[in-house]
This record gives sequence, C-alpha cells and structure tokens, in this order.
Amino acid sequence: MNLRLLPNALTVFRLVAVIPLVILLLAGYFKEALILAFAAGVSDLVDGYLARRFGWITHWGGVFDPLADKLLLVSSTVTLAYLGHLPWWLIGLIVVRDLIIVGGGFYYHYRIAPVKAAPTWLSKYNTLFLIVLVVIVLLRLSGFAVYPWIETALVWAVTLTTIGSGIHYVWIWSIKARNAKTAD
Repeated sequence: MNLRLLPNALTVFRLVAVIPLVILLLAGYFKEALILAFAAGVSDLVDGYLARRFGWITHWGGVFDPLADKLLLVSSTVTLAYLGHLPWWLIGLIVVRDLIIVGGGFYYHYRIAPVKAAPTWLSKYNTLFLIVLVVIVLLRLSGFAVYPWIETALVWAVTLTTIGSGIHYVWIWSIKARNAKTAD
C-alpha cells in the first residue's frame, strides 16, 4: 500500500466503524463500544497528523474525514439518546444547528459564492464537549465511576456551544453574504 493513502485508509476505518459501534451500543456492549470509539478517535488523530506532517492531503480525505467524524458522532449520540442515556432535546438542538449550517452553506454556495468551509473556534469547542460527553457516558455505562455533575455540566456545555456556534455561523456568513453583495 502506498503510505500516502494511509490517512484515507484510517478514514475508511472510521466510516466502517459506524455500524459496529451502533450495534455494540444497541446490544449493550458498552465497554466494547468504548474501545471502538477510542480506536476511531485515535485513528482520527493519527490520520490528521500524517496528512499534515507529510502533506498527504487529498481531496477525498478533505471530504470524507469530516464526514466520518460527523457520522460517528451523530450515530453514537442518536443511539445513546434512543437508549435513554442522552436527552432527546439535546440531539434535536444539534440536528437543527447542523441543518441551519448545511442549509446556509448550500444557499451561500449556490446563490453568492463558493464556500470554503472551516469550523469556527466555538464549533471546535462544541465538538470537543460533545466527544467528551459521549466518552463520559460510555465510561459510566461501562461501569466506571463518573460523578453525575460532570455529565450534567457537559450536557449544558454542549447545549450552550451548540446554540452559540449556530448563532456564530449565521452571523459570520450573513456578514460575508452582505459584503459579497455590496462588492458586486
């Protein structure tokens, strides 16, 4: 195998891991799901490092790397909510935010100018809090002692950063749209 494709192979691993992760969660194999989620997280760090360090960046990886991450996160949070371990209102809030961002991105791309998508700092914190929340829930479900206030604090951190980052994206892209229109 060409080493340049290693980051893409790790992305494929994460894409393929989505279905087994959901199956493990639904079957109640939380320790195994935690291990798989951890392996997926490590693979994301390694593929990102390799792509940046050696310049092994591909268009395919640029599209599918964030897609794999989003699929893993969405599938695990929805499944955990289905099982009653995360509140549905939080999942709804996350989905509404993502739909607004994607819808706004499509609108901007097709009506104003091509979009160069990049996460904002607030969105990065939102993702970090959501990942930590999923890990904490999986740790608790795997039998590890987790203080309930940590999970509660993370739910509220995800809530606030979801709302804040959604507003932030709308604000940033509204300004960009206004500036693009006035430049015409």
